Amino acid sequence: MESNTYVQEVSNLGFMQQWFTLSDPAMEEAFSDTPLYREFAQLEEFARLPDESTILRFRHRLEKHELAEKILSVVNELLIQRGLLLKAGTAVDATLIPAAKSTKNKHKSRDPEMHSSKKSNQWYFGMKAHIGVDAESGLVHTVRGTSGHVSDIAEAHSLLHGEENVAFGDAGYQGVEKRPDANVDITWHVAMRPGKRKALNKENQADALIDKAEKFKAGIRAKVEHPFRVIKRQFGHVKVRYRGLRKNTAQLFTLFALSNLWMVRGKLMGDGA
Repeated sequence: MESNTYVQEVSNLGFMQQWFTLSDPAMEEAFSDTPLYREFAQLEEFARLPDESTILRFRHRLEKHELAEKILSVVNELLIQRGLLLKAGTAVDATLIPAAKSTKNKHKSRDPEMHSSKKSNQWYFGMKAHIGVDAESGLVHTVRGTSGHVSDIAEAHSLLHGEENVAFGDAGYQGVEKRPDANVDITWHVAMRPGKRKALNKENQADALIDKAEKFKAGIRAKVEHPFRVIKRQFGHVKVRYRGLRKNTAQLFTLFALSNLWMVRGKLMGDGA
């Protein structure tokens, strides 16, 4: 049985792999060439270095036992204890993550679990990452991975943790409160359709108040964009790395757990973490 120390070392290595967008072979090479990586993994100077097959086996274990989801849960428990993650409200959103369209691979085909979807008159092939975030802090509490053709609204209620009383979404979630799986105890604040809002007469007092309310809702919804920016810009996750939804969704859980820590790193370090 592997020691807890060795598991910790490989876990740290896996986190670095996500932060720097490295493949298994590239992570092995970087780990061997960069002393700082070995220091972060808490390896002794002449200790055995995990190779790419070790990294692969460890990731398969995370997938098999659904441990990536537990990583997010453990991180969030820590944040709740620190008072950084509240449960009064949730903002929901989804983003497309492109997959390779090429059939020049060993399967001679595109990933059958990825699908095309249209956004702003453009077609995208890949998957969607759906998230529910704390409306106060913008920290992610729920993650769902689906094929790209699954509508945002179809996953809306699965992104709620069940303890909130209000939820926020963009115009793509219009009618969410009427769906069969809707919770009647949740008050939804969904954005007005862009065209309808544009038609408001700001000189009219009633319309001006509606526009003001829309701006307030938009300010809360904007927080759901922050985690997407972190995983895409800070961690470089701009396309799917693996084949199949299960593997890529497991990676999303890890990425969003790490993005939560990144977003509150200053507060955690200030608390002596």
